[in-house]
Amino acid sequence: MNDTVRILLLLGLGVFLAMAIATPVRADLQIDITQGVSDPIPIAIVPIVGSADLGVIVQHDLDSSGRFKTLDRRSIHQSPQRAAEVIAADWHAIGEDYVLVGRASAPGSTSLATSMGIDCDLVNVLTGQVLGSTHIVATTGTLRQAAHQLSDFVYQKILGTRGAFATRIAYVAVEGAPPAQRFQLIVADADGENPQVILESRQPVMSPAWSADGQWLAYVSFETHAAAIYVQQLHSGERRQVSARAGVNGAPAWSPDGKRLALTLSGSSGNLDIYVLDLATQALTRITDDPAIDTEPTWSLDGTQLYFTSDRSGGPQIYRIDVANPQRVQRITFGSSYNARARMSPDGRSLAYVTREGADYRIAVQDLTSGNVRVLTHGSLDESPGFAPNGMTLIYAGQQAGRGTLATVAVDGQVSQRLKAERGEVREPVWGPFPGGGP
Repeated sequence: MNDTVRILLLLGLGVFLAMAIATPVRADLQIDITQGVSDPIPIAIVPIVGSADLGVIVQHDLDSSGRFKTLDRRSIHQSPQRAAEVIAADWHAIGEDYVLVGRASAPGSTSLATSMGIDCDLVNVLTGQVLGSTHIVATTGTLRQAAHQLSDFVYQKILGTRGAFATRIAYVAVEGAPPAQRFQLIVADADGENPQVILESRQPVMSPAWSADGQWLAYVSFETHAAAIYVQQLHSGERRQVSARAGVNGAPAWSPDGKRLALTLSGSSGNLDIYVLDLATQALTRITDDPAIDTEPTWSLDGTQLYFTSDRSGGPQIYRIDVANPQRVQRITFGSSYNARARMSPDGRSLAYVTREGADYRIAVQDLTSGNVRVLTHGSLDESPGFAPNGMTLIYAGQQAGRGTLATVAVDGQVSQRLKAERGEVREPVWGPFPGGGP
């Protein structure tokens, strides 16, 4: 079910809203690897002297990626701290290709009173060479993030692609049955740990969207007795209502420069079209003007074009429109009678979207140059796809035993995971950008 349909069904509901800025909650998501590569890379994560927990998190990250197989800690009988202490032949003899070793200074021993210095070396035991070294400064409260950074370091050095372990996801969690449901907008680490409630409501919250710098979320809330769009800064909790116009206010999408939102409005006429809202001036520019349903916009990387869902051809398909010259509209998807909810890849070369195969709704990726389409998932009701910031993985919402769950799938189709909630349902995931918003 797309966002516009949800909003139409929910319009007019009264709400009770309780905000909880960065409120910790129980870690509700558990990762199950449902498919991994057939020949995962063997690597040993030697316990890091001074902070053994760091290595545990790195080991979990790499194992959960489906592309690595870490050595069981009970089988590690050497404790090197530096690359020079690694006896490559010994590790190779037990089937390892790489070894990560490191040491952490005690809190307070660096120039910052509460900081910890972490130094690690990655050794290729097949060649005996040091593949790379890294130094990370963390506080006692940011050790988990430091561990994710170490995982990213290993991932990039071995696979040649920046890892996304140190990024965050946002999603909507729902507990209870109508009319006593509770909705939470949650931000968590990419592995589902460290969840923080950004918003809590007795009525629906939907369509979260990250700004390119990772500092803001836009979303739809019903606290004004109708759909309205808000933007909220995660660090401070600053929150503003930016669109509460008559009718539908839905599907917000940040422009790459963070200055505008593309959104779906119906106005008093009830017809859904795409608009662009300037956040500084509140100036509203109409982009589509068609009797069809136009919704679910997403931006091109340079901010000059929008991709959106429209039924102007008789069924939902994805189109591209020039923001400066809205008369230039091009249909992008073919082949299926239903293609919707497009999301742009970080490199701008492909789109992920929901496609229908028979009676099932699945996640597909289309190369924008060749037009080639690959269906990546196998569920019956998969929706809400979004790319990881490194472009290697998609997160999406699915169903398991009648409950909403989150899942990930690699763009090459080789690795998939299920992120299960301990209770309730989870839906509408979006993967945040790299820290600082860089490529």
